Amino acid sequence: MSSPLSSTKTAAALRTSARVSAEVLLVLVAAAVALWVLGRMWSVVWPLIVGLFLTTLTWPLARFLRRLGWWPSLAASVVTVFSLLVGAGIVALIAVPVAGESGELADGVIAGIDKVREWAAGPPLNIGDDQITGALDTATAQLQDSVGSVVTTAVTGVSTVVNGLVTAVLAVFLMFFFLKDGPRFLPWLTRQLPGRLATDVPEVASRCWETLGAFVRSQAFVGLLDAVFIGLGLWILGVPLVLPLAVLTFVCAFVPIVGALFAGFVAVVIALVSNGPMDALLVLAIIVVVQQLEGNVFQPMIQSRGLGLHAATVLLAVTLGGSLAGVVGSLLAVPVAAVLGVIWNYLREQLVEDAPEQGPEAGAPADGTGGSPVPSV
Repeated sequence: MSSPLSSTKTAAALRTSARVSAEVLLVLVAAAVALWVLGRMWSVVWPLIVGLFLTTLTWPLARFLRRLGWWPSLAASVVTVFSLLVGAGIVALIAVPVAGESGELADGVIAGIDKVREWAAGPPLNIGDDQITGALDTATAQLQDSVGSVVTTAVTGVSTVVNGLVTAVLAVFLMFFFLKDGPRFLPWLTRQLPGRLATDVPEVASRCWETLGAFVRSQAFVGLLDAVFIGLGLWILGVPLVLPLAVLTFVCAFVPIVGALFAGFVAVVIALVSNGPMDALLVLAIIVVVQQLEGNVFQPMIQSRGLGLHAATVLLAVTLGGSLAGVVGSLLAVPVAAVLGVIWNYLREQLVEDAPEQGPEAGAPADGTGGSPVPSV
């Protein structure tokens, strides 16, 4: 027969559970308020984030010029202008081939639709032309009925483009100021904060900056390798729009896992429409081989587990970010997760209990500090 429950221990457990639940609830409320404030300030926060990303990519060049004795303003100006020229060149690499091969691609799409109709008309589907025509007429009628929503969507798209241009301009200006005055930030922050915060906050900010820079630069290099190898395979097979697809592969590399799947899907579809199913299968094989090389060779060598995130954590972070904020959430999910990991590791370092002192033979320093790590700014 089991012993009866202790009323004292049960009450203590309930009180502890209630206290922990209340504390967790307060933390969740604080996080929700912080996210709400972030959303209200998004028009300022988003250019700031983009500017930080651009700065992490361009800071090594600016630092090199500053070490050569260039003035900070001159180094930042040269790097900013060079970045703008590179961005304009990338846009030209996308726009010119797309415009030049748009007619060929359109013919390929039409031929692909005809092949699909022929396949659908045969067994086992046996869909006749009358049924296909009826479906097209229905789709046309629905499109005519929704002209208003189409116009609204177009206006929204124009507004999105304008907002994107404003964000890009602000991000470029912020990148310039970050490159020029960035090294002054941590000393200034140390002087503004009181007590222990003057040590902790600058140290956490420095670690987060290093992690963010490692992520952005490593993803850029890995994306460049993917773009070169996949683009070379597409060029050998004669698939159209090689340069735009290579650039798309490079850009999608900044969204781990999901970005590679999207870029590969687009490349396979274009190969299927333009070159046929055999070349589409070859393109799929090339993408799978390159992705395997990236996951098993490139990234371990380049990143060296710098982010400290498991692949499952990356996938869950990208999925959650995409469901909360779409493409922007997917782009920011992994850097945010890595920064949260840095903050958590620093908190663990500060909250860990010091080992009991056992004399100099146990490794305690002679100055009597007890070996407690004090982060430096």
